[in-house]
Amino acid sequence: MFHYAERRRRLSDRMRAEGVDILFLGLSADLEYLSGVERGVPFFGQSSYAHGWVAGGFFRPDADPVLVLPRMVAAFDLPVKPDGEIVVVNETDDGFAVFERVAKGLGQASAVAIGDRVWAETTLNLGRIFGFDRLRTGSSLVNELRRVKTPEELEAMGRACRTVERAMEAVTPRVQPGVSMAELVEEVEYQLRLAGSRTPSFATHVFTGLDPDSLDSSTGTARVPMPEGMSVMFDFGGVVDGYCSDFGRTVVAGESSQELLDAYDVMLAAYEAGRAACRPGALAREVDAACRAPIEEAGLGPHFRHRMGHGIGLDVHERPFVSSEDETPLEAGMTFTDEPSIIVPNAFSVRIENIIVCDERGGRVLNEYPDALVCNR
Repeated sequence: MFHYAERRRRLSDRMRAEGVDILFLGLSADLEYLSGVERGVPFFGQSSYAHGWVAGGFFRPDADPVLVLPRMVAAFDLPVKPDGEIVVVNETDDGFAVFERVAKGLGQASAVAIGDRVWAETTLNLGRIFGFDRLRTGSSLVNELRRVKTPEELEAMGRACRTVERAMEAVTPRVQPGVSMAELVEEVEYQLRLAGSRTPSFATHVFTGLDPDSLDSSTGTARVPMPEGMSVMFDFGGVVDGYCSDFGRTVVAGESSQELLDAYDVMLAAYEAGRAACRPGALAREVDAACRAPIEEAGLGPHFRHRMGHGIGLDVHERPFVSSEDETPLEAGMTFTDEPSIIVPNAFSVRIENIIVCDERGGRVLNEYPDALVCNR
């Protein structure tokens, strides 16, 4: 489905341009992007194997990758054999000796780049092998390849969008007085699986605001029954073929106040302004400012507390960020979230979130779900 060899060819060009002889990546989205080696589904604790620190891949310009993997990873976590050489480190092996042999066998290297998902032990050992003065950070090499999505990648992201939309459609009728945020999270994640998502792309969040006494699936109020007339904000994502979606909507349990309805219209205007500004050549911070402007003009600026959005793809948060500090010029095919919110303490809260693709005519929306506020009367 994905053209890993073509991705590595483009990496070779980047490495030559940057003067990098060797790139080492741990088990990560970067490694998956270049080789197809899938990451495991994330969880709260940490699993580990003997010689776990060796796990990853070495990349050189115009050469097949060399993967070094603990036996347990090679035996159980490679459903499809990737291109290149695989060196397996058994439990009773001298892990450093094997790793050193592979690394030195790659030839002379004046610059060795390291991904940002590499263990400290791995970095220290790479420094011992090559010399610490030759090490540099390397994730930007791959990040800049990953920013512009191919049609195949956009199709996968579209499929990930369908999973959250089907889940939202199923969960929306459950937003009624008496339901708890925990119950809604459980239903969202159940429906995500039914819709074909491999896993949530991040911790599902359902909440009514940011005050200490707001109902929130991640706090002690998670099991508190919800009163009538409250707005509930959803923030969740799915994963299909390794690619993430990130999605948000607002649903009111009962009748909505006019104040909330007016704020929702302002928020939609902000969403649309950010979408329209997402064009090639625009700076990320300029797109954020365009999204923020309608909310500020309505006198609600202090209640939009975060950025317009962030890059998204194999990771749910990728650079560049659509945020006030990011000077990155946008390119056609970059993908971002567009997620303004207005959260007024002790009053009301509204948010929306879709994925958009940077385009000459403004951001193209990958989502198909209606943007309108839902009130379950």
